[in-house]
Amino acid sequence: MRQDPTHPHVVATGGKENALKVWDLQGSEEPLFRAKNVRNDWLNLRVPIWEQDIQFLPESRKLVTCTGFHQVRVYDPASPQRRPVLEATYGEYPLTAMTLTPEGNSVIVGNTHGQLAEIDLRQGRLLGCLKGLAGGVRAVQCHPSKPLLASCGLDRVLRVHRIRNPRGLEHKVYLKSRLNCLLLSGRDDWEDEAQEPQEPNKVSPEDTETDELWASLEAAAKRKRPKTHPQSQGRPQARHKKKCPGSTNP
Repeated sequence: MRQDPTHPHVVATGGKENALKVWDLQGSEEPLFRAKNVRNDWLNLRVPIWEQDIQFLPESRKLVTCTGFHQVRVYDPASPQRRPVLEATYGEYPLTAMTLTPEGNSVIVGNTHGQLAEIDLRQGRLLGCLKGLAGGVRAVQCHPSKPLLASCGLDRVLRVHRIRNPRGLEHKVYLKSRLNCLLLSGRDDWEDEAQEPQEPNKVSPEDTETDELWASLEAAAKRKRPKTHPQSQGRPQARHKKKCPGSTNP
């Protein structure tokens, strides 16, 4: 399921044997758009449905999907045709993740064998590939303004690629566990942001009341303390022994 970034109440859903549907959460219970399966193949066999990821194209009502049968399809709910208006294939392995480029004219897809490729949505042709992954791709996301792509997968490594010339690996870090998803921060300069000045330490009213309470208790303890005679200070008091019967000592 994916949410339309320009219309938050509109979502798109799809899955295995579950065709693409567009829903209005504030409208009726019926979908706004229900995609129709493509025509049978050259053997006149039904083509299975397996939607893996969905993205809304900016500044239009079109949607793009990637399937578990290495297909990228573009749908236009505004057109009377419910089948894809454009279809492209990449590789021979299931596509598992997809993201839009900052320009919105192409998508980057990843498959179960660690392959990343950029596909043009206007002509359906392959624009280029990115190398370096060794396991299945589980999540990819492009930076909204910079030509950077973050990807992660089952090889336990987070990678950042440059998607414009020169293409290549910018950074990678090993994260020990099998990675399933990632999310880029919307802040561009969060590392360079100046720290807010800290306010001087202020004594809270509760601490002031506690200090006054302890001071009053100490003053009361001093008033109740017994006074000692000056003559008895500095020498121990004599102890009187009991006389035993028959003793001659005075």
